[in-house]
Amino acid sequence: MGFHSFRSPYDWSRIDPYRRRAEQCPGGLVDLSVGSPVDPVPRSVKEALAAAADDGQARGYPKTTGDGPLRQAATDWFRRCRGIDLDALGADLVPTVGSKEAVALMASLLHLGPGDRVVQPRVSYPTYAIGTQLARAQVTTVDDPADTDSWMNLPGVRAIWINSPGNPSGRIIDRAGLAKIVRAARSIGATVLSDECYALLDWSEPDQVGRNAQIPASPCILESEVCGGDASGILCLYSMSKQSNMAGYRAALVAGDAQLVKAMTAYRKQVGLIVPGPVQRAMRAALEDDEAVRVQRNIYARRLHALDEALSSYGYDAVMPQGGLYIWAPARSGDCWADMADLSRLGILASPGEFYGDGHYLRFSSTITDEQLELAVGRLHSAA
Repeated sequence: MGFHSFRSPYDWSRIDPYRRRAEQCPGGLVDLSVGSPVDPVPRSVKEALAAAADDGQARGYPKTTGDGPLRQAATDWFRRCRGIDLDALGADLVPTVGSKEAVALMASLLHLGPGDRVVQPRVSYPTYAIGTQLARAQVTTVDDPADTDSWMNLPGVRAIWINSPGNPSGRIIDRAGLAKIVRAARSIGATVLSDECYALLDWSEPDQVGRNAQIPASPCILESEVCGGDASGILCLYSMSKQSNMAGYRAALVAGDAQLVKAMTAYRKQVGLIVPGPVQRAMRAALEDDEAVRVQRNIYARRLHALDEALSSYGYDAVMPQGGLYIWAPARSGDCWADMADLSRLGILASPGEFYGDGHYLRFSSTITDEQLELAVGRLHSAA
């Protein structure tokens, strides 16, 4: 395993001129470009972190595998929120220092390299490609990984990235599509890597989820209907960043094929990729606090609807996503950079679609305060 050079259009300095122009607008900048949570961390999480600030897991070295209570909380979460019994699947799990770290290192931890091919969606999170390049493996993009004919007969396919609900598109792959991917990957000995960090932000169900109601979740790669009751050759990634506003905690996990997780854990232990003890306690609280997730989910649903309506009034072909935090809309001009310039005159900063694989689109994030949302909506309606 070694780090090699990478190339990517994902360079936030490229939007600085548009940011500076937007900042000159009366009332200031409304930043819809970055998916960084702005709402409070749940009280349960903050209390857990504070309580663990000086316990044994803080003073001593934490467990790479996660301590017993965290592992139990994660196992219970999969059963309660995703309908999955990890033990019955022969699955294991390991906490990771945020999901981005897990994504970026995945190809290297799977021992991929020259001659190996990693398939990913053409429009997707840039770190999938960067991680593959770091391992010096080959990036292959396809329009839709569920179209297995587009990749299963290519030479050297060793892994397939999927992201559902997707960033930036919000697309959800249904169970039939996921099962098709698993069957095709197994037929060629490839690993399925399923990034499901937006799983509890599924908008195909009613927007408002009341107290004690089941939180709608997108289909999971580890459901028995999808994987045939066997986690072999499958890894599922999940994060606390979106559901619990914990991006700064760097709290995530990987679950799936026990042999793959065991091998990855051995490397993680040796290089110190270990979630700090107090953060493990906070992760446990987040996984147990369904009510906080319901509250945050309802906030995002409201913001996305308001943003969708305002963008549509301004002339965008905007639609509510199937899942996730973003509206992915075709550029009005046909070019994302021309639209970036236009929006900056309204004091609005979006994210250029070129960062995610399609320069004919823009991504608008709902991770803004209600005050900022009101400004954006007002400006878009006024300029319509």
